[in-house]
Amino acid sequence: MDIPIQKPLVDVFRWRVEQSPDLIVHKFQQRETTYKQFDLFANKVAQGLIKEGCKPNSRVAFLAKNSDLYFEFLYGTLKSNTVAVGINWRLAAPEVSYILNDSQSEMIFVGPEFYGLINQIKDEIPYVKKIISMEGPHDQWQDYSVWRDLQLDVDPLIPVSTDDDVIQLYTSGTTGHPKGVQLTNINFTASAEMSQKTYYQYFDEGTSNMVCMPIFHVAGTNMGIGGIVCGCKNIIVADLDPGIVLDLIEKEKIVNTLFVPAVILFLIQHPKVDQTNFSSLKTVIYGASPIAQDTLNKAIEIMDCDFWQVYGLTETNGTVTILDPRDHQPSKNKLRSCGQPGPGVEIKIVDELGIEVSTGEVGEILIKSATNMKGYWNEPEATLSAFKEDWFISGDAGYYDEEGFLFIHDRVKDMIVSGAENIYPAEVDNALMSHPEIIDAAVIGIPDEKWGEVVKGFVVISKDSKLEEHDIVSYARTQIAGFKCPKSIEFVNELPRNPSGKILRRELRAPYWEGKDRNVS
Repeated sequence: MDIPIQKPLVDVFRWRVEQSPDLIVHKFQQRETTYKQFDLFANKVAQGLIKEGCKPNSRVAFLAKNSDLYFEFLYGTLKSNTVAVGINWRLAAPEVSYILNDSQSEMIFVGPEFYGLINQIKDEIPYVKKIISMEGPHDQWQDYSVWRDLQLDVDPLIPVSTDDDVIQLYTSGTTGHPKGVQLTNINFTASAEMSQKTYYQYFDEGTSNMVCMPIFHVAGTNMGIGGIVCGCKNIIVADLDPGIVLDLIEKEKIVNTLFVPAVILFLIQHPKVDQTNFSSLKTVIYGASPIAQDTLNKAIEIMDCDFWQVYGLTETNGTVTILDPRDHQPSKNKLRSCGQPGPGVEIKIVDELGIEVSTGEVGEILIKSATNMKGYWNEPEATLSAFKEDWFISGDAGYYDEEGFLFIHDRVKDMIVSGAENIYPAEVDNALMSHPEIIDAAVIGIPDEKWGEVVKGFVVISKDSKLEEHDIVSYARTQIAGFKCPKSIEFVNELPRNPSGKILRRELRAPYWEGKDRNVS
């Protein structure tokens, strides 16, 4: 069945409802929803947003764990031509406040686990004119299902352009503040078109598709959107518990899923893995951070299905390169590669002058694709510096081999990837240095078997300070998300710097990466 890709995403969703009205679109715990019900609920959400005064291009935020209600909310924003702002629920209160203010979100939909956090910052978020509580009542805020069901179930049919923003996701910034990545209709439909030609081959109508990666990441949202576009039954997982995931694979006869490498490791190490029936599983998509070859080999053996590796960034709406199942054979010696450019994607490797380098030579990865973001929200200078003409500057260093396979070598911008979370050192440095007894600080990523990398901090403390490692780690957790915080601290007299004062992180990293064939893990 040909999906009408060259349309706004909302029209693709409407088309899918016409094709599969009585199929189940998603199952969350014991709650199932048909495509027709999904459409009616989305009409109500859209009408509610419009009634609350949210005009086209207005931002509305979502801070909750994965659930079917997120996709109702998303479809409602598509129908009202408002923009969904996905907030990482692992962030600390100051970070959530910053994102709500930066995005100028006019409403926020909040899961019960985060009521306390929003209460903590409610006086700091002047743009938010209404708070909706998800999955249950709240003393001060209207319950989602009550609010939704007070609205008309008529599609507002708001005009939508393929260049209109759909979702705004925040990435950590090199300057210490996250930036809002504007992803448009054309970004999502271009991604769907690429996926149709590659790893969507088993995404058939009615098949079970597991959505277990967080929806505040582009991977989790795309997995859900892909399932809807293809008419699948999305099995949605709120908390990524390996035992629950294994149970669902067997019970729900999961056909397709996406994991980050850390989750694959947790699954193959779980006591239930030997008793799990994986016979329904056809496709495992994985990426977002490198994977140990031994972990991958064991997973392929245990799950006995097609593995597709993908590489991409939030700014490219996810996938730009693909390593398909045929290239996962160890004899091909490509398992350290992230594959080849996907359909419709161009990638080139350039030196510091922007000149393409030779095969085998390391340079910076530039990407040209219809999936490239529109830009960074209200950051014209950052947007300008992120592109060289139509090419997105990835910040990753890599090289092509003689067969055109891309290998990631390092990160030009010092970014740390821990358990598929992107962490920028500058943000963590700033958090540490906000402590009055810390004079100087720098963090790096060091290898870790479970997470790929973890954050290690180096600090210079004031002469009379009695700070200990646990004091600094505890303090950091009050300033930034726990996954960004250092797992260990080393006290030093001074940090290595170049003549212009820039921290030489490579010198700090060198002892920990000695003997590695690349500087990412």
